[in-house]
Amino acid sequence: MAQLYAKQGCKLLLYPGAFNMTTGPAHWELLIRSRAVNNQVYCAAISPARDTEASYVAWGHTTLANPWGEVVAKCEHQEDIVYADIDLNYLEEVRSQVPITSQRRHDLYSVENTQTS
Repeated sequence: MAQLYAKQGCKLLLYPGAFNMTTGPAHWELLIRSRAVNNQVYCAAISPARDTEASYVAWGHTTLANPWGEVVAKCEHQEDIVYADIDLNYLEEVRSQVPITSQRRHDLYSVENTQTS
């Protein structure tokens, strides 16, 4: 789906998520950064704060990555607000330096939305 959104001009993807204490440390930031790079967009993953008394203990760590895959803002596991600037000029600069969208072979394959409402 992320490729579809980027193809339609999306510049920021927001993903709500609640990784647990096993998958969070291993994959949370990795997935956010890779989605940002693969789609050349800003990517934010929003998680609930960690509550060790809850039946499901979330990893937390709401994070924002830029199109180069760098983390530009994040919080730890506690309740917090993440603030960051989204620089659309930088996004275009990254896209011009690594032109993956213009180099895709749409004559060989296409990414389509197959979901129905």
